[in-house]
Amino acid sequence: MADILNECREKMEKCVSSLEEGLNTLRTGRANASLLNNLSVDYYGEKTPVSQIAAIKVPEPRQLLIIPYDAGDIKSIVAAINSSDIGINPVVDAKQIRLVMPPLTEDRRKELTKKAKNYSEESKVAIRNVRRDMMDKIKKDETYTEDTRKKEEGEIQKITDEFITRIDKILKEKNDEIMKV
Repeated sequence: MADILNECREKMEKCVSSLEEGLNTLRTGRANASLLNNLSVDYYGEKTPVSQIAAIKVPEPRQLLIIPYDAGDIKSIVAAINSSDIGINPVVDAKQIRLVMPPLTEDRRKELTKKAKNYSEESKVAIRNVRRDMMDKIKKDETYTEDTRKKEEGEIQKITDEFITRIDKILKEKNDEIMKV
């Protein structure tokens, strides 16, 4: 009984973590190293995350500094940044790459809030899928009495509501951060 609720919480927690990771990749007014989390570079024929072949620093609030461990990787990192949807032009500066964050336009901010909303909707769907799976598990288990089954389903619904509210709060915070000039 308690193990189903724990499993439910655990799976829903993973959904929220996935949402937070996705939202971290969205550009806001400030430089954030997690902006490059999903950026993969062609490294000797293999797709490798840029964070594994370079140090990423934030020297100023609107600037990222990428320092490759091997200077020969600069071209492939620049190519990966240019082909990504980050929307920032890299500046090669000796043996490092600077990404200067331009101020976001109002249209770009609205576009980013729509993206954030899509991420949150995907997470809500994932949480509802976890709820459905847990409810099915309870219905198929013959050891539950009718009263216990109803009680468990109520607890699962409470947990679901709690996580949906949490997702809405995370989305609101991210939207406030994006819209902040």
